[in-house]
Amino acid sequence: MRKLITGAALLALAVPAAALADDSPPAQVKSAAALCRAQRDSLNAVDKAAFATLYGTKHNAFGKCVSAMAKARKAGTAAKKQQAVLNAAKSCKAERAADAAAFAAKYGTNANKRNAFGKCVSTLAKHHGQTKANGNTGKPSDTGKPDSTPGNGPKS
Repeated sequence: MRKLITGAALLALAVPAAALADDSPPAQVKSAAALCRAQRDSLNAVDKAAFATLYGTKHNAFGKCVSAMAKARKAGTAAKKQQAVLNAAKSCKAERAADAAAFAAKYGTNANKRNAFGKCVSTLAKHHGQTKANGNTGKPSDTGKPDSTPGNGPKS
C-alpha cells in the first residue's frame, strides 16, 4: 500500500514538472532586449565605448538597439543582424590587434580617435547587412566581364 501511495505521489509531482520543462524557442526568437544585452556585453568586453558608438550616445544607445532589433525580429532578420554585429566586432578586434595606430587613424573620427572600434563595428556591420540583403557576397566578380558602371567602359 505504501508503494502505491508513494508511486502515485511521485507521478503527481512528475506531471507538473514535465509541463514546466524548458521548451524555449531557438535563439532567433529571443527578445530584442536580450539580443541587445548580448551585443552590449560582447562589445563592451573589447571596448567600453563601442556599443554606444554603434547605436548612439551613452544615454540612448540601448533604446536604439532594442528598437532596431525589434524591427529586425518583425522582419525575421534579427539573428542575421545579431550575427553581423558580432562578426564585425571580431574582425575589428583582429584588425586593431594587427596595427593599433593605423586602425585608429582609419576609423577614428573624434579628436583623440578613441571611437575607432565602435566606428569600425558600425561600418562593417552595415556593410555586411547591405551585401547580404542585395545578394552580393562582397567578393569581386569572377565572370571576367568588365564593370558595367557608367564611365568604366571603353572610351569611344
